[in-house]
This record gives sequence, C-alpha cells and structure tokens, in this order.
Amino acid sequence: MTDAEAVQPDAVPSRKKKQNKKVAQARKRLNFKFIRTEIDKPFCFLVFSLLVFGIIMMFSASYARSYAELGDGYFYVRKQIVSAAIGLVLMFFASFLDYHFFQNTVIAHLAFWGTWILTLVTSFIGVSTADATRWLDIGGFQLQPSELMKVGFIIIFAYIMAVNFPSFHNWKYSTLPFAIILGLVAGVLVLQRHMSAIVLIGSIGVTMMFVSGMPKKHFFIFIGIAAALGGCYLAYKIFGGGGFGYITDRIQSWRDPLSDPRDTTLQTYNSLIAIGSGGIFGLGFGESRQKYLYLPESQNDFVFSIVCEELGFVGAVVVILLFVMFILRGFYIATHAKDRFGMLMATGITIQIGVQALLNIAVASNAFPNTGISLPFFSYGGTALLIQLAEMGILLSISRQSKTNK
Repeated sequence: MTDAEAVQPDAVPSRKKKQNKKVAQARKRLNFKFIRTEIDKPFCFLVFSLLVFGIIMMFSASYARSYAELGDGYFYVRKQIVSAAIGLVLMFFASFLDYHFFQNTVIAHLAFWGTWILTLVTSFIGVSTADATRWLDIGGFQLQPSELMKVGFIIIFAYIMAVNFPSFHNWKYSTLPFAIILGLVAGVLVLQRHMSAIVLIGSIGVTMMFVSGMPKKHFFIFIGIAAALGGCYLAYKIFGGGGFGYITDRIQSWRDPLSDPRDTTLQTYNSLIAIGSGGIFGLGFGESRQKYLYLPESQNDFVFSIVCEELGFVGAVVVILLFVMFILRGFYIATHAKDRFGMLMATGITIQIGVQALLNIAVASNAFPNTGISLPFFSYGGTALLIQLAEMGILLSISRQSKTNK
C-alpha cells in the first residue's frame, strides 16, 4: 500500500466535512432572488378552478344569511373577493420568489416562533366564539393566528429536517426537535380548544417526518409514544372531568345525529338533510332550502352541504375530484423538487390542503365528528384564503425549479 493510498480514506471525510460546512454557511445567508422559469400550469389551473368554484358556491351559500343578518346579501362574497384578489397578488409574488428564501435560520425560526407567540397571546386576549378563543380583533379586522402558525410549522419542520438530515442516525436530530415542536403547537392549540387544528397539524407533521428520510425505527417509536401520551391525556380530560366534555358530546352527536336536532345535533342533522335533498343532479344553483337559516355556518364549515343540495351528487364528485387532482399534482411537484427542503415544503402544504378538505367533507357527511374545520377555497374566511393562496405561490415557486414536465 502506497502512502497516497493510506491517506486516501481520511481525505474523503475531510472533504465531506468541508462541503457540509459550506452548505451550513450558505443556509445562513438570506436568499432573496426571483426565478422566472415556467410554472407548473396544470397545478395553477387546478388552483384557479378551486378558487372560482369556491367563491361562486360560497356566494350562493351565504346570500340568505348575509341578507337576514346584515341587510346585504353580497356582504360575505364582497369580502371574499377582496381577500381573493389580495391573495392572488401574494401568490403571484411568492411564485417568483425563490423558495430558498425560507431556508434561512432567521426566517425559518421567525416564521414559527412569531406565529406561535401570536397564537399563544390570542389564547388569553383574543375574541371568543362558542367557548373557543382563536381570533384577534385588530381595528375591526379579525385575524386567526393559528392559520399563520400552520405555515410557520411547515417551514420550521422542512428547515430542520433539511439541515439535520446528515445526522438522522442520531435520534436527538431525527426525532427530538420535532417532538418538542409538535408538543409546543399542540399545547397552545389546546388552550384555544382548537382540536381540529391539532388533528391537521399532527397529520402534517407525521407525514413530513415519514417522507423526510428519518430511520423508520425512530419514526415508529415516536408515533407509539405520541399516541400513548395523547390517548392518556384525552382520556383524563374526557372521563376525568378535565374540561373536554364537549368532545364526548360531539362523538355522541356523530353516532346519533337524530338524538337532539334542535340543539347539539342541529348542524349535522340539517347538513344531512341538505345532502340528501340534492339527489343526483341537485335542486339547481341558488335553490338550496337549508341555507335559509336552517343550517348554521352554511357559508363556512358546511358549504359542501350546500354544494350537494344545489348541484347534487354530480357536483359533490366534481369538488372531490378537484381536490384529488390537486393532491396528486402537489405530490408530483414534491417528488420532482430540486432539493429536500423543497420536497418537504411541497409535501407539507399539499397535506395541509388535502387533510383539511377530507376532514371538512367527512364532517359534512357525518363520516367524522364535528371538528369546526373549513373547506379550503370554498369556506368564508379572509385570513384562511389569503394564507392558502400565498402557500400556492410557494408551491408554484418550487415547481419553477423542479424537474417536472411543464
């Protein structure tokens, strides 16, 4: 063996350490630049289809309530169109902004900790509705910080996974940071009684961990411990008088929607009537009966029920297919992303929209207990729509640098 051959094995790790150091240093720089390559057109078409279809159906579902409560049948749809217009500007800007802007130590941590602290503050001084404190009233404008925290959560998860990936063999880097973050998020959402957000963010986090490349042993041990702790906590809260009795009521309402149609099962009962009344082809656009103050939150959580009543089974299938195609194309962008960070960001955003749509449709059809979760692009809500469109811009930015067929 020559001296050169004897030195060679040690030289390779040395070069790798230098490369890793350069990569780590690059992540500390603020990457603020614009990319002008072509976007993923099929995905962009799906986003616009969901947005236009959603605003039209939200208008139909909200007209009667808007007129009865505010004397203006166009109040909700006007605000939704304004939010959509601002959201499209944000989407357009984010689609050109290099998504590596978020792969920065300061930006990633600021995105998460800023929104987490804002959500925590809201838990104590926010506006309460139905015993849930989730909104901040700022000069007549209501903001729901937990919607912002979803984005911050995805960014910090993707950032840490991309940075820690070379050390994933050690559970301190592959599992511990994510367990701490999930625990912090779940804790602040419990204060707001926002169980639907816990389910949604938990689904996002678990999916991102699964596709991140962490050892499967670490992943399944984490799932087992988290499930055991979560189950014990819920059991104590529900059966030990800890304050989650409303969950038991919702489960009972889900199991028997006819048990109390004038109170606890009012929403579920009228939602099922709306869906059943639609039949195959529906009563016709604008012809819903349940939206005339029979079905609470018809413009928000139960807009899908109005879609079924007015457009029937055919309309419901179209909505579901649009979301299915959205999810498939989102995963397509994720699998063709330029790097691990882009793949994880695209996966997190796609899962967020997909799981949220699944839960909303399941609640409306009584396949899942009522969680108070909205239908993306369809439900009324300015904050949610703005954030969703901004996230679509990030996905389009990832597609600009991906290896997709455009």
